[in-house]
Amino acid sequence: MRVADLVELTRAPAAFSIPGDAWSGAAHGAGGRGWAMPLASTCLYWSGMAFNDWCDREVDARERPERPIPSGRVTPAAALGIAAGLGAAGLGTAALLGGRSAVAIGAPLAMMVVAYDAAAKDAPVGPLAMASTRGLDVLLGAHASPAAAWQPALAMTAHTAGLTWLSRGEVHGTRPGIAAAVTAGTLAVAAATAHAAHHDRDAGRAARLAGVGLAAAYAVVVGRAQARAAADPTADAVRTATRTGIGGFSLLQGAWLARRGRLAAAAAVVGAGPAYRSLSRRWSPT
Repeated sequence: MRVADLVELTRAPAAFSIPGDAWSGAAHGAGGRGWAMPLASTCLYWSGMAFNDWCDREVDARERPERPIPSGRVTPAAALGIAAGLGAAGLGTAALLGGRSAVAIGAPLAMMVVAYDAAAKDAPVGPLAMASTRGLDVLLGAHASPAAAWQPALAMTAHTAGLTWLSRGEVHGTRPGIAAAVTAGTLAVAAATAHAAHHDRDAGRAARLAGVGLAAAYAVVVGRAQARAAADPTADAVRTATRTGIGGFSLLQGAWLARRGRLAAAAAVVGAGPAYRSLSRRWSPT
């Protein structure tokens, strides 16, 4: 197996959207080692991507024969082994970094990843199941006091739900009403994020302005791509909106980090966006 095949199997470029989850949670929580928790989150994310391809191997043979498993570049057994190994590494890392409180969130996160890939993906609750994994990922960063991070967790959950709902049209296109509803949800998340940043009096003026600005940028970048899918609900437009939505995580995460005065972390998360876009041209993140 080539490294390029492993990168494609795990959708490695999409991992650039992961650190901001845990960092957003850590910025709102207290104590713990949330700053290092993206190490665990990335392993769990890559595990889910590999397991997803294993579960979809028969469907991909018909609809996406170029994917690593149906093309014969990765065997089903190897994909399953990679998924299991990465999942174990993710939970082990969470335990080492955060102890029982991290495992109490990491274990349900891992189970939701498996449940989504194995059963919930095509069910009506699929988008909510996927969305819960990103919300839990935020709480993993705030494992010492997860209740304090409910706002960024809810924002990531809502964004992911819309993104997943829209992505169901990547092969055959979507309905205009679905894309329009997802666009409206994105604008609502942006407005709530900007409101929270503007009214956080514990943060300095620069932090509040950065939070509002990044929330606005998220609305423009992600909402515009989704609005285009509503006007032209083809598979190509949906795939473009989905890729843009994955990249948009960095703007949303950056807004929540800025809200708490973590401007350096916000800059790092947002700065990862160009790297994601560059790599996603070669290896699809979806």
